[in-house]
Amino acid sequence: MADQSIVHDTFVIERTYPKVAAKVFAAFSETSRKRRWFAESPDHDVEHYSMDFEVGGQESALYRFKKGTPFASIALAYDGRFLDIVADHRIVTASTMTLGDRRISASLVTAELRPKNSRTLLVLTHQAVFFEGADGPKLREAGWRALLDRLEPVV
Repeated sequence: MADQSIVHDTFVIERTYPKVAAKVFAAFSETSRKRRWFAESPDHDVEHYSMDFEVGGQESALYRFKKGTPFASIALAYDGRFLDIVADHRIVTASTMTLGDRRISASLVTAELRPKNSRTLLVLTHQAVFFEGADGPKLREAGWRALLDRLEPVV
C-alpha cells in the first residue's frame, strides 16, 4: 500500500510596503491587479483566472507549467473561497491545490494589513495540510515569499 502520510504546517511572513493599507488592499481585491502578482509567472501559462472578491466569493486559477520546469506541461489548479474580508484590514481565504489529477493541499491563508504611518505591515499566516505528492511546507513558503516580492510593484 502506498504511503498515506500527510504533513501539517503553519508559517508566517511579514512584509512592510511603502504604501497606505488601502493601496495594499487594492492589490488583493482588484482582479486585474491581483492576477499580475498572484497568477502570472514566467514559469507557467495562465489558462484561467477569476475572482469574485466578496465573503463567500470564489477565486480560481488554472496554470500549465512551461518546458524547462520540473512539471513541464502539467496543470496546477487553485480553488479558493473568501471566508472573511474587512476592507483595508484583513482577508481570509480557504483553498485547495491540485497538481495534474492529484489534490496536493488544503490551506487557510490570513492576510492582515497593519497601518504604520504611510506604510503597511502585511502579516501573512499560511496554515495547511499537504497530501501525498505535495510540494511541502518549504517550497510553499518559498512560493509565497516570491509572490509577496511580486506584490510590491503592483502596490
